[in-house]
Amino acid sequence: MAKNLIQPTTLLELLRLRAQNQPNKRAYTFLVDGETEKISWTYAQLDQRARAIASALQDLGAAGERALLLYPAGLDYIAAFFGCLYAGVVAVPTYPPRRNRLDPRIQALVADAQATKVLTTTDILSDMAQRLAQVPELKNQQWLATDNLAEELADNWQVSDIHSDTLAFLQYTSGSTGTPKGVMVSHGNLLHNEEMILQGFGHTENTVFVGWLPLFHDMGLIGNLLQPLYLGIP
Repeated sequence: MAKNLIQPTTLLELLRLRAQNQPNKRAYTFLVDGETEKISWTYAQLDQRARAIASALQDLGAAGERALLLYPAGLDYIAAFFGCLYAGVVAVPTYPPRRNRLDPRIQALVADAQATKVLTTTDILSDMAQRLAQVPELKNQQWLATDNLAEELADNWQVSDIHSDTLAFLQYTSGSTGTPKGVMVSHGNLLHNEEMILQGFGHTENTVFVGWLPLFHDMGLIGNLLQPLYLGIP
């Protein structure tokens, strides 16, 4: 069984340590159809993108606020999630909008989470711009497309005051039997959970994760995104 030799107290610290100690190691790969490799990032590349997004959020004075993550499948979601953590912003994963239709659960989620920012891609922002007037819950938020931010912004990032008990993200239920309900998850909660997963499944340094669950789903996020990072494996 693999043993995590570093003992970070936050996810921010965990990714920063990976970027410093394993900068050129592959962190995540997106397979566009389950087989074809579209894009791959190392820990250093992910760290740089996260710092660039965090810097943009810090310029907006977003520390302590909540940000909705509206992304299709891909690595941009991962960068935005960590960008929020780097900026001390509470991430709120949610369902990506479909063409010409916004999932009504998103509107309920925005109101409940009291999100003030929305992070997304240039394409989704362009598509949503024509419909925002009809969605008051999203009309007044500050929107930020993160896929076209200059990488040089990473140099302006200021380290946030983050601790193990700092709220990392809000995990919402599926809403299949009612309005989605949010669960507050701290950095310490997540790291403890990752250690329990490591021990329970007996993962080793030779383990390679392949996942198809959406990253806004709790199992996709905690199992397929954060567990590999915790172990330092792709």
